[in-house]
Amino acid sequence: MVRLTTDLIARSISHKNRSEEGLGQSLRKITHLNLADRNIDAIGALSHCKNLRVLYLYDNQISQIQNLDFASNITHLYLQNNCISCMENLSSLKNLEKLYLGGNCIAVVEGLDKTETIRELHIESQHLPPGEKLLFDPRSLQSLAKSLSVLNISNNNIEELEELAVLGNLSYLRAVDNQLQDMKDLEVALSSWSKLRRLDLAGNPMCHIPKYRDRVIVHSPALESLDGKEIRDMERQFLMNWKASKAARRKSKDTLTKEHAASLH
Repeated sequence: MVRLTTDLIARSISHKNRSEEGLGQSLRKITHLNLADRNIDAIGALSHCKNLRVLYLYDNQISQIQNLDFASNITHLYLQNNCISCMENLSSLKNLEKLYLGGNCIAVVEGLDKTETIRELHIESQHLPPGEKLLFDPRSLQSLAKSLSVLNISNNNIEELEELAVLGNLSYLRAVDNQLQDMKDLEVALSSWSKLRRLDLAGNPMCHIPKYRDRVIVHSPALESLDGKEIRDMERQFLMNWKASKAARRKSKDTLTKEHAASLH
């Protein structure tokens, strides 16, 4: 196995750059570092790389997020397809905007209660024990509430979305291949996602409920795409008119019922 250290990074820097500037100065100049698919199993001390902004470490064997205290300038962190089981040691990443953790072994979305800049969180396809589902720490959700606009939680055995309603800035939710089946639960969440533009829920049981698409569109005035299919203005207008007509008929029926009851007295 390989440990990610400054020596490993130095070997990836061209010999010319190292000889002209010296190793320390070369490391300080690095802003993008791609060490994907290098059989790395641990993140060592990288304190010299203070200006690092984008770090690619996907497709390795990393089991723990650690030694990133130096990385306050990182905006993009790619850790998908590793062996990570816990979201930890992320509080020092004050400028983190995009976090990729798909294909790990994470059971709880946590450790983000001190990060308020994340715009995208990709945590799809976790390798969970049979019968378990991905859970969400309310403190992390609250911290993400104002910044998060893209969330990918596909293929994680998730059964409900209501707790994610706090994510009021969400514009794209991808939650395909889960166990979502309660339309009322979805409608509660949709009522809070006023900025939602794209929603992908294909592969969930609820997609087979009669009028599933119609109900989602009616509850999401800003939605532009559902399950990869564009929502056209004509389609939305027809459904909104249908909803208004149905509400009017219900109101008229209630009025007649009350008048009839009053006449009996």
